[in-house]
Amino acid sequence: MRLGLNLGYQTAWSTPAHHLALAQEADRLGYSVVWAAEAYGSDSPSMLAWMAGQTERIDIGSAVMQIPARTPAMTAMTAATMDALSGGRFRLGLGVSGPQVSEGWHGVRFGKPLARTREYVDIVKLAVARKEVAYDGEFYTLPLPDGPGKALRLGFHPPRERIPIYLAAVGPKNLELAGEIADGWLAVFYAPEFAEEQLAAVRAGRAKAGKELAGFDVVPSVPVVVGDDLDACAQLVRWYAALYVGGMGSRQQNFYNQLATRMGYGDDAREVQELYLAKRQRDAAAAVPLEFIDRTSLLGPKERIAERMREYAAAGVTTLSVTLFVADPETGVQTLRTVAEALELSGVGE
Repeated sequence: MRLGLNLGYQTAWSTPAHHLALAQEADRLGYSVVWAAEAYGSDSPSMLAWMAGQTERIDIGSAVMQIPARTPAMTAMTAATMDALSGGRFRLGLGVSGPQVSEGWHGVRFGKPLARTREYVDIVKLAVARKEVAYDGEFYTLPLPDGPGKALRLGFHPPRERIPIYLAAVGPKNLELAGEIADGWLAVFYAPEFAEEQLAAVRAGRAKAGKELAGFDVVPSVPVVVGDDLDACAQLVRWYAALYVGGMGSRQQNFYNQLATRMGYGDDAREVQELYLAKRQRDAAAAVPLEFIDRTSLLGPKERIAERMREYAAAGVTTLSVTLFVADPETGVQTLRTVAEALELSGVGE
């Protein structure tokens, strides 16, 4: 199992310089990849391009680039350019986002996300491989019929004709699609105790493509808080868990709430959502079960984190990407070092 670092977005309490310092420390420590995210604030390619020029070995990955935000051809151009800038270190993570962001921010209908993702990935692969991009799908027709357009190919040679593609997936059908058409899965709220059900869907997709799970990168983003007091560590993660389980999407369409329900926390998930949507965020955070937080995070001293790492590795994780819940960059750097030491102590590192 390898280590990754998920920086998330730029926020009111972070700066690009903070994120760069963490990425450079992860690079020095031998982490395999650093990921940047986007929603409706900072975008991931700009952050990653900046980091690519100031790191040496670590891969840079989008977790994610939003499918509704760009045409597939634009994503292919960006991915190929990022791969060239980084010397072949780019990983392309894609996701459909959610209905509120897709339709409210990008003005793109959310319907049929699986079919749209399949077509999108098809076109990205064609373009990055420098094949003529001609496509006749339900969502994308290239070139447009009855017009002056013609099938084009990417206008320069990137370092690789095939850039690793990852899908952010939560539901069973999306997990199956990831297994079928992608090289890896970007997971969230990944609990080793629940992983087999999710991996079964990925395996089904791999089987459709005539492949096995071996070689497929399972990449959960896992909150980490180092400390001796488990409850105190969990407190730092509560707000994040409540936001996703309670506030992401609508009452009818919240993929994270549905995931928590499939994991056996249905009553708790409903309560968290009711409180969050009633603007009682503090109560919603308090209602998130400690067990749910602990199962989906790395909490406690180094030795306990090492033990949990063994469980993640046994549950199919190949790249464990940590999300730092820390107060300042200095604590973040120390946490990265502790996580690296924990992996060595665990005995499951590559």
